[in-house]
Amino acid sequence: MSGATTTPGAAPLTPARTPAPAAPRVRPGRRRGLIPAAAVILYLLVALCAPLISPFDPDHADLAARLSEPFAAAHGHFHLLGTDALGRDVLSRIFYGSRVSIAVAAATVLVSGAFGVLVGVLAGWYRGWVGVLVMRLADIALSVPFFLLAILVVAVLGPSLVNVVVCLALVRWPRYTRIAYASVLETRERGFVRGAVAVGAPGRWIVTRHVLPEVLPLAVVVATLELGLMVVFEASLSFIGLGVQPPTASWGSMLSDGQQYVATAWWLVTFPGLALFGLVLAVNLLGDTVRDRLDPTRSVSRRPFRRRGPGRPGRGPGWLRAASRIAPSEARPAGEHPPGTPEADSAGPYGTSPNQEA
Repeated sequence: MSGATTTPGAAPLTPARTPAPAAPRVRPGRRRGLIPAAAVILYLLVALCAPLISPFDPDHADLAARLSEPFAAAHGHFHLLGTDALGRDVLSRIFYGSRVSIAVAAATVLVSGAFGVLVGVLAGWYRGWVGVLVMRLADIALSVPFFLLAILVVAVLGPSLVNVVVCLALVRWPRYTRIAYASVLETRERGFVRGAVAVGAPGRWIVTRHVLPEVLPLAVVVATLELGLMVVFEASLSFIGLGVQPPTASWGSMLSDGQQYVATAWWLVTFPGLALFGLVLAVNLLGDTVRDRLDPTRSVSRRPFRRRGPGRPGRGPGWLRAASRIAPSEARPAGEHPPGTPEADSAGPYGTSPNQEA
């Protein structure tokens, strides 16, 4: 005899099925940042291993194989991406050109970022005439055109790799200074900083312990976004002859040399341009991902009501669940009727009916 009893005429009871746990899902932001991060790592590996993976010497000229088409053998040598007007292998020069672009961009970001953050923190902490002087210098630096300053620096110091970094750093440090200055002004008014000042903590300790941790995430976001722009600026300077000088391989100089052969040798500008486009795109996408992860104003969850599993209702935040557990008699004053009822419709402006007021 079965232990379960059933009521005559009622449907038999069936055991409830436990829903299977939902599979863990990867956040879209994390999945979106994997591809650009992998692309940037690939560019870094190519730049570091350029002497090992380059099929030819990037500066070796072979006039007999000049302007060879891609994927074609010329005089016993196979050039995957063809050769330029001097017979130099385009693929090898692209590999070596990545070293110049990445090195200049990274050095510029480090120099301008360190100097800009330091000056901005000092200006925001001491304020007064120090802050006014620093911010006015930043405004002057922002008002000078980039190429005009580049021509001035190259005319005084001469074209070289170090001078390119100096020129770009002189142009880009105000971006970090403005971010650091605004962040310090906002941080020094917080309770933990004011409390540290009240107990007599030294200013150097407060800045290094409390202020810099608030400024550095914003500086990292700006640096990742500036990295791709520095690659474009370096290529622009090399394109007009103010960057690294021949025979050093650079993407900008390769574009400049191949512009006169666009109609006859399309590969001279296509492949360096694609390499430059791919690096800038990957760095910008990676910068957007870093900004989404580190920017506190964009860290609010887009799904506040998450589902526990398939078929189960979603759970709201704690304050909403606590409010839903309040009994109707506790949540509504005495004499007030639920909305939509005849008593509520006939009630006056203060929750009483005209008959009660009379």
